Amino acid sequence: MKHAGTFDQDDIMRARNVLLASGRRTPREEVDAYRVLARVSPASYLPLLARALQGLTYDTATGRRHAASLALGEEAVAAARSMDPADPARADVLYGALDTYQRELYGAGRRAEGLATRAEMLAIGRAQAERSGKPVVAGLYGWATGLSEEGRYAEAADALTELVGAVRPEGYGSGALPSSHLAWIAALQDAGRSGEALAGFRVVVDTEAAGAANDPGRTACRLHVLIGHARMLDLHGRGEQAARVRQEARAALTELADTGGRHSCSGRQTAFWAALLTLSGAESDRPPSEGPRPPAGVALLDWSPEARQRYFDSRHALREEADTLAARAAEDPDRHLADLVRLHRVLTIRSAVYWQHRTHLFADRVRPLFDDGVDLARRLSRHDPAEGTRTLARTLIDRSAFRAAARDFGPALDDFREALHCLGEADGP
Repeated sequence: MKHAGTFDQDDIMRARNVLLASGRRTPREEVDAYRVLARVSPASYLPLLARALQGLTYDTATGRRHAASLALGEEAVAAARSMDPADPARADVLYGALDTYQRELYGAGRRAEGLATRAEMLAIGRAQAERSGKPVVAGLYGWATGLSEEGRYAEAADALTELVGAVRPEGYGSGALPSSHLAWIAALQDAGRSGEALAGFRVVVDTEAAGAANDPGRTACRLHVLIGHARMLDLHGRGEQAARVRQEARAALTELADTGGRHSCSGRQTAFWAALLTLSGAESDRPPSEGPRPPAGVALLDWSPEARQRYFDSRHALREEADTLAARAAEDPDRHLADLVRLHRVLTIRSAVYWQHRTHLFADRVRPLFDDGVDLARRLSRHDPAEGTRTLARTLIDRSAFRAAARDFGPALDDFREALHCLGEADGP
């Protein structure tokens, strides 16, 4: 590092004046000042430069990424790497810079580099956990999500098994237990480890039951977990267990309908419902042919930009395909109606996941799709009672869960009761 005397003293003075000025400075001015001062006093200013560069990648005023956000993220990593290895703050600063950089790499479609950056973050997290003695390793969740998007489900399941084992003793209050568990269950399921996935689902069910007993606001989340659990039990041929779980779900939904769900946290339960939707099995009817896979059970904001974009863009092709298939089903229902019902469900679920975080539009945009799905399933049940009746029950439960997420608990209960009647479970298993 050069001595201060080798730098333009006017540049140094201007940089210090920018930082000391009482008026508001722009993020760009701050970064420029830190760039100058980091060469003069690296120990003091390299951490500040790295963090300022991270902040500059995203303009909170406009909600847009900086045109040079990838280069800024790379510079932030370089600044963090330049810190003295003996500096105790270096690991945290580098981890934060790498986190920004991996996001920019994924946004630019450079997935392999993004995943490699997450691997470096995980290595830092492991070293920090070893030094601190804390069980939770930073970076495991992002690493596992990246693996899932690449279809490396066995590795993702192993990583999430480690994470879940570490966060479980901390309890639900940390907020890590439910999100990591849903991703874990999905990875186990996709890896073909169905027994472990079902056992994991049971843990989530028990956790939500205990939480709802202490906090009525969590009853809606418990409802969605029960519906998801029953769905997975059915998928693996455990019909009697699924029927018992559906009775628990009916009781929870009856409670919500009786109270109006006045204590329910609608924002959280809607996001929870959407994450569980990705575990519904609909994607098995329409797997991606190439590119990143949507990481089931993972909150939408934790998907890579490319995975989100491909998932949501697929809705347009699905809509066109569904319209074409609808015309064929009208002419030849024996050949096409069941396929149309399955395709419409895929379209509905992808659309629901897309709209769920747009709270002011969510219900109005998604409701017609669920209604159309029920209408199609009723047609199928009349045309082919053997297959159609169970399909109608599943579709009614889908709409019931949507209505609960939209806080229409009375109509949700009506749908659920009709579904149980279709399954022969109206009076219990």
